[in-house]
Amino acid sequence: MKLAGAEAVRYFSKPDPAKAGILIFGSDAMRVALRRQEVIAALLGPNGEAEMRMTRMSGADLRKNEGLALDAMREQGFFPGQRVVFVEEATDTAAPGLTHALKAWRPGDAHIVVTGGELKGKSALKSLFEANPLTYAVGLYDDPPSREEIESLLSRAGLRSIDPQAMTDLVALSRAIDPGDFRQTLEKISLYKHGDATPLTASEVDLMAPATIEAGVDEVLMAAADGRDADVARLMRRLEGQGVNAVTLCIGALRHFRVLHGAAVSPDSLQKAWGVPFKAKEAMGRQASRWGERRLEDALRQLIETDMTLRSSSKAPTLAVMERTLLRLAKMV
Repeated sequence: MKLAGAEAVRYFSKPDPAKAGILIFGSDAMRVALRRQEVIAALLGPNGEAEMRMTRMSGADLRKNEGLALDAMREQGFFPGQRVVFVEEATDTAAPGLTHALKAWRPGDAHIVVTGGELKGKSALKSLFEANPLTYAVGLYDDPPSREEIESLLSRAGLRSIDPQAMTDLVALSRAIDPGDFRQTLEKISLYKHGDATPLTASEVDLMAPATIEAGVDEVLMAAADGRDADVARLMRRLEGQGVNAVTLCIGALRHFRVLHGAAVSPDSLQKAWGVPFKAKEAMGRQASRWGERRLEDALRQLIETDMTLRSSSKAPTLAVMERTLLRLAKMV
C-alpha cells in the first residue's frame, strides 16, 4: 500500500508491528536514512540493536542469495521483543528474494524495512510493496518537509513552546538546508533550550542555524542588491577560490531577487520567504523598497537570460559571465 504526506509522517514515528514491512525510497539518501532510522527505532526501542534484534543486509547480498531475507525473518534471537530485517540500497534485483520472504511472512516474524534510491513508476520493488496489503511503500521526493513533519521533529527534540516567527523561520530553514543538517540544528536548539521554559524565538533560531558556503553566496548577492559593485568583484574572487559553481550562484541570485520582487509587491511575503536568514530580512526589506517592482522584474529577466547562457553550449567562462551580470545589477541600484 502507498503511504504519503501526513499519514506517512505519523506512520514513521509509530509503525504497525502487525504489518510485514515497509519500503522507503527516494533520491535524497540522507532523507531516506533519517526516516529509516526513525522507523527502526520505533519498532525496536532503545536497546534493539544492542540486543541483536536487527539483521542488516544489502540489496546486493539479497540478489546473490534470495533466501537471506526469509531466513533472517524467521530467526529467533536470544532476547524477546520485536525483530527487524533491514535491507539497504535495494534495487529491483532484490525483488525476487523479498517476494519469497513476504509470501511466507506470518505474525511474529521480523518486520522487513527496505530502503532504496529513486525508483521508476514500474519498479518491481515498488510494485511489490504497493500491491501487498501487509506492506507500505513511501516515496520521499525533493519537496520541502511539511509543517507537520517539522512539528513532529520539534516534538521529538523536546521543543514545546515556539514563537510563531520562530516557527516560520524553522520552516524556511528546513527548505534551505539538507535534512541531516536540519535534524542536527534541532538537536542543537533542544540542548540550548534544555530547562528553559521560555518560548523559542526567531533570534535563537538564527543563532543556532548552521553556517555553510551559502553564507559566502548570500554575501555577494547582498552586495549586488545593495549596489556595492566593488564588493561584488572582491567576493567573487573568494567564491572562485572556494570552487563555487556559476549555475549554483545564478540559482541563488534568482531566488534572492524573486524574494525581493515578492516583497516589493507584498511586504508581508518576506516574513514567509524560505531560505532567508532572520538577520537578512530587515536588510532585504530595504532592498525591495529601494529597487521597486519594475526594476526587480528587469533584474529577474537578466538573471534568467544569464541562467540560459550558463546552461547552454557557450564557451564563455561561466563565473565571468555570472560576475558580469551581478556587476550590471549592482550598477542598477
